[in-house]
Amino acid sequence: MNKVLAASLCSLPLLTAGVDDLGFCMLFTQIGVNTGFVLPVRTNIPDMTNIRLFRASARSVYIGALVALFTLVAATSMATAAPKSDLWPRWEAHDPASIMIVDHGSWSRLLGRYARPNADGVTRFDYAGLRDADRPALDGYVAALSATPVSSLNRGEQLAYWINFYNALTVQVILDHYPTDSILDIKISPGFFSIGPWDKKLVTVEGEELSLNDMEHRILRPIWRDPRIHYGVNCASIGCPNLLTTAYTADNVDGLLTENAVAYVNHPRGASLQNGALTVSSIYDWFEEDFGGNETGILAHLRQYAKPDFREQLRLVLEISDFDYDWSLNEVDGPS
Repeated sequence: MNKVLAASLCSLPLLTAGVDDLGFCMLFTQIGVNTGFVLPVRTNIPDMTNIRLFRASARSVYIGALVALFTLVAATSMATAAPKSDLWPRWEAHDPASIMIVDHGSWSRLLGRYARPNADGVTRFDYAGLRDADRPALDGYVAALSATPVSSLNRGEQLAYWINFYNALTVQVILDHYPTDSILDIKISPGFFSIGPWDKKLVTVEGEELSLNDMEHRILRPIWRDPRIHYGVNCASIGCPNLLTTAYTADNVDGLLTENAVAYVNHPRGASLQNGALTVSSIYDWFEEDFGGNETGILAHLRQYAKPDFREQLRLVLEISDFDYDWSLNEVDGPS
């Protein structure tokens, strides 16, 4: 911000609600420094009768600049501060000898009916169709999972349970706020700068309230320590790995996660090489710690799941040029 302008602002009695002269000057000056914003103002005010109008105008611009700055901070936070893997020890409990099997049949039927693989390699979901015909079945499945004694299951059953639970709960959240253009627009998480639904406590399991972030970052990631988890959980977005047309089970979860990894890495959403420049999904940036902790680790992971021709191309790549992600809702068509 122009220093003369800042000095002019500070020389006037610009009192705003809850902000004194000095605070106003300091905040406004910092906004100018951070954003390059310049206030269109006459530096020569001919008489004191204009000061009231000037104060009102300056206050409006000040508030507008703050809103813009807060929005920028929130967007930056989303891109750079993805949740870390943080174990919730209470959920480590399991029974290796358990033969209990969770019935995911209703979820598998819903996926088979409403998850639609597309020719472009992106599976889309018919949210409107499920909303109109099968919402009770989805709600019943989520309720059944909530009532399941998950700590009494073996590890294989638990892995399938938590991934299916996350995905079904995400679909339920979308339907609760449908139509929507993006899951980012569902701002139900606590906190002034919150984006999306991920921190909202949505269900209770074994007496504990859980959010989607709890399931992914405090249970799935830290307990299994498997980067393929990111190919299993689905955030209802085009940029995300596909939601499958069948449910996970203890018997199929390992194979399906590997299949998902191969499908995603070899699709442009996962990794795209153009003229020697490699662009990869922002998932690898947000959760770098799960993919080796640096670009070298990410590249090794991509080569592991790349098909032969693409793997050979990646062999010559030494760095990642860019990250990208499409947060558009993964719906079949426009809302009906």
